[in-house]
Amino acid sequence: MPAKAPPAVWNLPKILETVRQYWGFDTLRPLQAEAIRAGLEQRDSLVVLPTGGGKSLCYQVPAAMTGKTDVVVSPLIALMKDQVDALRQCGYPAAALHSGLAVSERRQNEREIAAGKCRLVFVAPERLLMNHMLRLLQRLPVRAFAIDEAHCISHWGHDFRPEYRRLAALKEHFPSASVHAYTATATPRVREDIVAQLQLRDPHVLVGTFDRPNLVYRILPRTDAHAQTLDIIRRHAGQAAIVYCLSRRNAEDMADYLRCHTIRAAAYHAGMDAELRRETQDAFAQEKLDVVAATVAFGMGIDRSDVRCVVHATMPKSVEHYQQETGRAGRDGLEAECVLLYSAADAMRWEGLIDKSAADAERGEEVAAAMKQLLRQMRQLCARQQCRHRMLTEYFGQSYPKANCGACDVCLDETDDIPDATITAQKILSCVARVQERFGAQHVIDVLRGADSDRVRQCRHDTLSTYGLMKDVDKKTLTNFVFQLVDQGLLVRSDGEYPLLQLNAASWEIMHGKRRVRLIQPKAGGVKRTRTEKVEWEGVDRGLFESLRALRREIAADRGVPAFVIFGDATLRELARTRPDSLAAFGHVRGVGQRKVADLGERVVQHIIKYCNEQGL
Repeated sequence: MPAKAPPAVWNLPKILETVRQYWGFDTLRPLQAEAIRAGLEQRDSLVVLPTGGGKSLCYQVPAAMTGKTDVVVSPLIALMKDQVDALRQCGYPAAALHSGLAVSERRQNEREIAAGKCRLVFVAPERLLMNHMLRLLQRLPVRAFAIDEAHCISHWGHDFRPEYRRLAALKEHFPSASVHAYTATATPRVREDIVAQLQLRDPHVLVGTFDRPNLVYRILPRTDAHAQTLDIIRRHAGQAAIVYCLSRRNAEDMADYLRCHTIRAAAYHAGMDAELRRETQDAFAQEKLDVVAATVAFGMGIDRSDVRCVVHATMPKSVEHYQQETGRAGRDGLEAECVLLYSAADAMRWEGLIDKSAADAERGEEVAAAMKQLLRQMRQLCARQQCRHRMLTEYFGQSYPKANCGACDVCLDETDDIPDATITAQKILSCVARVQERFGAQHVIDVLRGADSDRVRQCRHDTLSTYGLMKDVDKKTLTNFVFQLVDQGLLVRSDGEYPLLQLNAASWEIMHGKRRVRLIQPKAGGVKRTRTEKVEWEGVDRGLFESLRALRREIAADRGVPAFVIFGDATLRELARTRPDSLAAFGHVRGVGQRKVADLGERVVQHIIKYCNEQGL
C-alpha cells in the first residue's frame, strides 16, 4: 500500500506544538520526527531507538494529532499502567485493557474506547486477538498499531515470546491500518525477522544510534558480589537502583544483605506471590524503596525514568540482555552508572541452563546453538579491556567515532595491572599440572591456598610443591585470577557436569617463561567523577532538588501514581537551578506541559518561593 501524502498540518511546527502542549518539550530527539511522520502517513515502520531514546513519543503524537484511536501492544500490565498514568497526568486521553482491572473499570474503559474518546489503547498481545477485543476495535476502526518490545517476535532475539508471533494476523483483521514496530535492541538479523514476521509492507526502517553517552559502564572482576554491590549502591545513596542476580536465591540473599546495611531494598523474582511482586514494584515506583535485587523477571515493566544505577551481580546471557537491562538506567537522559561484576564461571552456569531449557524445546538444538553464540559474544565484551561504549556500539553494527568515551572504566583508567601477573599465572598453571589436570577450579584453589580438607589430604595434594603457594591470597580473588586466565585462553575449563582445569600450548609457554600475562584489578583510588556528572549538577541547588523530590512523592501519593510520572529528575533539577517564581516562568521549564502548569503550577511555585525565603535566596 503506497504511503499517504501528509497533510500540511503534519509539518514539524505542528508536531512540536503537540509535543509542547502535552509534554512541555521544545525539541525532538534524533529520528523522532521521521518516526512520527511515518505514523501520520500510515506507512508501516520499524523503529529501533535505545532505551531512553523516546520511542513512546513516536506513537503518542500521531494519535493526538489525527484525533483517531491507535492501539499499543505492550507485554506487561505494569508497563501499561505506568504509561497510562503518565499520559493522563499530561491530559492525554489513554486507556488500557488487561486482566488487572476491576470489572467496573474495564467496562468503563471499553465504553470510552467505543465512543472514540481515547487516542491510545494499550493491550497485551494475547488479549488483542480475542474475538471480543477484535469486535471492539473493528467498530472504531483503528488507524494504526504500535508493537512495543517488537524484538519479542523474533527467535533470534534475546527475549522471544510465542504470543507475539500471532500478531502477523493484524494485517488480515485490519487491512487499512498501518503497523509500527518499536524496539531498543535488535541486530540486523533480528530486524529482518521482525519485518518478515509482522508482514510489514515497504516499511520505513529507522535505526538510531545505539550508544547511550549518559551511561557510565564499568565491568569489574567479581571478588565479593555483596560487598562490591554495597559500595556501588552507596555511591547513589537515596537514589533508585536495580541489582540483577542470576537466581531467585541470589536475589533474596542480596536484598537481605543490603537491608542489613540500612539500604531500603527488596527482592523481586518470578517465584514470589503475584501480589507481593506487585507491592514491591509499586513501592519502587513510589520511591518507598531505593533498591530492587531481582532476576530478569524484573524487566520490561520498569518505566521509572530516574534509575541512577544498574548493577549486574552476574553476567547476563547476551549483549542484547545487557543493553536492555542497563538501558533501564538514566532513561531521563541524566548520567547513570552501570556496573557488571564479572566472573567467567557465570558463562559456565549459563551454558548449563541453556542446555537444560533446550532439551525439551521445539528446534532445541538450533536455539541452544544460537543462545551459546550470544553468550560467547557477551563473554568477549567482559573479557576485553577496550572502550565499553565502542564495543557495544560496534556489536550492533555501528561505528563509534570517539577515541576516548570518558564514560567507562577503561577510558577513565580505573583498573590496574596485577604486579607480577606472570608469576601468579605460573603458580596457578603449575598447580594444575601437579594435580595432573584431573581436578576442577575449586580444588586447585584449595591446594594453592593450603586448605586442610579431607579431599586434599586423601589425594595427598598437601605434599605437592604448590600446596599453600598462594595462601596469602583470599579465595575469591584467586578464583577471579583463575577465570581471567580461562577468559584469555591461557587455561582451559572442560565441558560437562564436573568441568576440569586443563593446560594448553599457551599454558606451557607461560610456565617456560616464553609468554607474559596480564591480570587486572580495580584501582585502589576507586571510581572517578565524569565531566558529564559535574555539568549536570552545575548551578543546581541540591537542597531544593531534594525538597522538590519530597513534594513530588507527596503529590504522587495523593493521586495514586508513581512519582516519576509527576515530574522527571531532569525537570526537578531545572526547577532547582532556575527557581521560577511565577506560573509563566514555570511553564518555560522543560518537561512542563500546559496541563501541568494549570494543575500543579501554583503548588510548585509556592513551594519554591517558601524554600527560597527560608534559605535567604
